Amino acid sequence: MTTILVTGGAGYIGSHAVLALTEAGHRVVVVDNLVYGHRAAVPDAATFVEGDIGDRGLVARVFAEHPVDVVMHFSAYAYVGESVTDPAKYYGNNVAATLSLLDSMIAANVKRFVFSSTCATFGVPARIPIPEDIPQNPINPYGTTKLMVERILKDYDAAYGLKSVVFRYFNAAGCDPEGRIGEDHDPETHLIPLVLRAALGQRDSISVFGTDYDTPDGTCIRDYIHVCDLADAHILGMEHLLKGNGSGDFNLGNGRGTSVREIIDAARAVTGREIRVVEGPRRAGDPPMLVGSSEKARQTLGWNPKYADIETIVRHAWTWQSANPKGYPKS
Repeated sequence: MTTILVTGGAGYIGSHAVLALTEAGHRVVVVDNLVYGHRAAVPDAATFVEGDIGDRGLVARVFAEHPVDVVMHFSAYAYVGESVTDPAKYYGNNVAATLSLLDSMIAANVKRFVFSSTCATFGVPARIPIPEDIPQNPINPYGTTKLMVERILKDYDAAYGLKSVVFRYFNAAGCDPEGRIGEDHDPETHLIPLVLRAALGQRDSISVFGTDYDTPDGTCIRDYIHVCDLADAHILGMEHLLKGNGSGDFNLGNGRGTSVREIIDAARAVTGREIRVVEGPRRAGDPPMLVGSSEKARQTLGWNPKYADIETIVRHAWTWQSANPKGYPKS
């Protein structure tokens, strides 16, 4: 049985990875400071430790008390706009605290690391769909912090033998099909939960920023990937490292795009409710299209997303959100 330390395991993507790992029979230890995570999202089968990954003493105790084989790291701050207005917060947590975690791993002789990165490291991509080997030129501090960690991991591999799998996600969406856990951010910035809040009557409308892009319906196109498919990829990445393979970086997306209008239409179909739309001007920095190529993950890891249909993704999100309109219980 493998023991996995999951940092940020009370957050949206991290909690889905924890659920998948526990259901697969692994021992899981979650470290989360609950700044953005939710204690209720962590299944009882996992060991929960409240604390910060930058706390060397706490992390050292976790490694001393548990025979950790692999670390999965989800505990980054991820609000792009906030990263621009408060970059110190992002460099402190996403880079400095991660560096502290990596040093604690080296001290404990734990040398397998699965890293939650982002397609934001590419900035405005040179081509679509985005492969792994195009230049990475992030356009905001959030993407820059993730790219910094990617580069640190390459250096730590060369110097200390720390092997890593880096996953660059596109737009994580959906939730556990059984509705046991879901998506609850404060503030919420993701399109699908915002559209579903409009369907629930918690918002008067949904804003569409830009209807004149060079896309089939004039609205931005993004690559939505089901959060459970992301969790499955992390398990495959872990197994890749446990088999003795070297480090690697992988894009995770469905390889096809869905427009803002198509998301709204899917939400109308799933919920059976009208959703009022307010059209507005483009937002600065929004590329017309971001779609990823995941062929490398498919070929190397054997990853095959199960939930590529956008209505299925929206339906799973609706299952949880309609049953939990106020989100997780506040502790």
